[in-house]
Amino acid sequence: MEDDPQQQVESLLPYERWIANALRHVVVQAIEHVATHGLPGGHHFYISFRTTYPGVVIPARLRAQYPEEMTIVLQHQFWDLKLDHEARTISVGLSFGGVPSTLVIPLDSRVSFADPQIRYALRFDPIEPEAKVTALTPVPAEPEPRPAGEEAPAPQVVSLDAFRRRTPPKT
Repeated sequence: MEDDPQQQVESLLPYERWIANALRHVVVQAIEHVATHGLPGGHHFYISFRTTYPGVVIPARLRAQYPEEMTIVLQHQFWDLKLDHEARTISVGLSFGGVPSTLVIPLDSRVSFADPQIRYALRFDPIEPEAKVTALTPVPAEPEPRPAGEEAPAPQVVSLDAFRRRTPPKT
């Protein structure tokens, strides 16, 4: 298939939404695995989420410090990591400035996930509460109009090269 935009045919199937859902599910599986088995080896997670999203439960002082977005690190000192499929939330105990706190993070509030051990990272557009249809079929966000003269943001691209099978060289 050519990369020429004039030759690309618009799909009648929502592939981009399906791919985004699949990648969101990868994060759910990773969190569920760690909640059950703990973090293996040097793996650790960075999870960023919108603090203003409905259902986010964090201490008031953290909400004041992170009024829009917050990143947590799950590495050495966290406890009671749970994934609630029905409520579609993650809950975890973390200490902030020596004060233990329990955070509740709706899955749809996530904006990024990373496991630096293997250089794996994903960025998401959070699912807007009013646009949420079902867990598996989020409605894609409409692009916001830009002021005249403002350049369009670069598209987010996920490379799948790391997941492709490589055939060994013939000897």
